[in-house]
Amino acid sequence: MKEVILSGKKNGLAVLLCTVVLYLLGIAACIVGGIWLEQGRSAALLIIGSVYVCVGWLPLPGLKVLQPQEALVLTLFGKYVGTLKGEGFYFVNPFCVGVNPAAKTKLNQSGDVKSVTHMLATDGTKDLSSVELVNKKLSLKMMTLNNNRQKINDCLGNPVEIGIAVIWRIVDTAKAVFDVDNYKEYLSLQCDTALRNIVRLYPYDVSPNVDTTGDGQADDGSLRGSSEVVAARIRDEIQQRVAQAGIEIVDARITNLAYATEIAAVMLQRQQASAIVDARKMIVDGAVGMVEMALERLNENQSVVLDEERKAAMVSNLLVVLCGNHDAHPVVNTGSLY
Repeated sequence: MKEVILSGKKNGLAVLLCTVVLYLLGIAACIVGGIWLEQGRSAALLIIGSVYVCVGWLPLPGLKVLQPQEALVLTLFGKYVGTLKGEGFYFVNPFCVGVNPAAKTKLNQSGDVKSVTHMLATDGTKDLSSVELVNKKLSLKMMTLNNNRQKINDCLGNPVEIGIAVIWRIVDTAKAVFDVDNYKEYLSLQCDTALRNIVRLYPYDVSPNVDTTGDGQADDGSLRGSSEVVAARIRDEIQQRVAQAGIEIVDARITNLAYATEIAAVMLQRQQASAIVDARKMIVDGAVGMVEMALERLNENQSVVLDEERKAAMVSNLLVVLCGNHDAHPVVNTGSLY
């Protein structure tokens, strides 16, 4: 379906004024015709005025008002006739009908139809009634779809909960209305599918021997460390799927990322253990360097001559002091070294 933009239709104000004036003339003709009929004159003016009063309102349904960044897709007896775009007061064929199959669809996104609750009096009592405002106009503004969180297994098989926010807009109204059944539901479904296809290619954290780019070489890609790259791939994947619906994906961002609840505690212990090992490694490296420096300084100054056994004992004591979790409690030896 190819979009057709209707131009030269911004004459709604002129049509409205003409309709009102002619309607007033029709009422005046009815009054004058009634007077003439009482005087025994011709009833033609009364008939003409009465007929016009009955049908003179027909142009009014053809008046359409559009706000900035709005569009209206029109059909005439089931045939697509064109799209009104841009703010203005339009007049079209009164029998044209606006089409928007997603008008009543409510997703977790901006710009959707809202329910308005108001008070109605029934038999003298007040009751709450919900009235849904249905708008057949299409918004051409940038919309934000905050899709529900999904539980997806990453490339290592770990269940991950992830959610995305997609910024999108309609660029072809005819495709959005006629090429898919409901463009909002279609977009939401394609977001879920694209998210699942991309997330399963990445591990949650950096893991060895994992190829996330498909070039056959291991890399450091991960969901947590490469969120910008992952979001870009998700955006491109969604765009390929929704292009046929006349939708443009402006941006996509990861809004939620965490391990699933069933393994979150285990993964937290794993991260803590990894952090402890890294910290211990750094402490040991620093302690060994300090012991080597101490031995070199003693050998250079020749202030204390130690045999191999005493050097080993000194190294052991220094490592215990430097690598221990608690403060050392020194023991003073007042006797001989031997």
